[in-house]
Amino acid sequence: MKVPKRLQPLLDDGLIDQVEAQLMSGKEAQVYVVRSGDELRCAKVFKEAKQRSFKQAVQYQEGRRERNSRRSRAMAKKTRYGQKEQEQAWLNAEVDALYRLAAADVRVPQPYGFIDGVLLMEMISDAEGLTAPRLDDVTLSVEEAREYYEKIVRDVVKMLCAGLIHGDLSEFNVLLAADGPVIIDLPQAVDAAGNNSAEMMFERDVDNMRRYFGRFAPELLATDYGKEIWALYEAGELHPESQLTGCFEHDTSTVDVDELMTVIDDVREEEAYRQGARDRGDEPGVEEAAEEWQESQRER
Repeated sequence: MKVPKRLQPLLDDGLIDQVEAQLMSGKEAQVYVVRSGDELRCAKVFKEAKQRSFKQAVQYQEGRRERNSRRSRAMAKKTRYGQKEQEQAWLNAEVDALYRLAAADVRVPQPYGFIDGVLLMEMISDAEGLTAPRLDDVTLSVEEAREYYEKIVRDVVKMLCAGLIHGDLSEFNVLLAADGPVIIDLPQAVDAAGNNSAEMMFERDVDNMRRYFGRFAPELLATDYGKEIWALYEAGELHPESQLTGCFEHDTSTVDVDELMTVIDDVREEEAYRQGARDRGDEPGVEEAAEEWQESQRER
């Protein structure tokens, strides 16, 4: 086939020897089957920001660390330079996640390099050596559904132990290879410790998988791995080999509304005290203000 313009530099540099075919075209990228020596690999060509339909949601990017302070300030101010760097950071997220997860023994495509917006990686094949289908395109037996669900749950545990959450995991982002499910599409990977929506996204990922595999093995619908795994993670007790039950005991205790409202009122009063200090021009430091407010409460 005619060599796409974005892949020509890889041919010129000898990173690939031939472009075999276009595999797919999605909202984020176009994927091509390429030959590198004796191996078939995939080249994922990311679309430019203006051509993509998936928005770089702040919800996904929260918690991602940017070490360069100049770059970080520019990204926050949304300058032209900052927008360019934000775009590059978004593209690098999948590459970084793949290397990080492959090192954590999560079944993802093996990355081979990232050059000028093109990700070169392992081509995932099925038992016949053909390109692996997405889970959404296959019908599973009860036994297969149970086995693959167990593998996916084990992989999301390894991901969380590595500090990452997929953020958009579903039957559309998992390929069925000869050796079982392979998780793909990670540009929106979420930092588990630094994102306020991490728990919600993790449980949504696991629930999506539960519902999918539950179509073929209905007893899986009764499991609650998402909450069980997250509870272990929050308690600092989660590790890749954690023994899971699929059960979770929900807290049914009654909330003390009066106590909660007292805490809210105290916070509001403390903030009002600080605001008053700022208005008078004699704003104290945070710790000093807190101490003064607490002293005023004791005097009352």
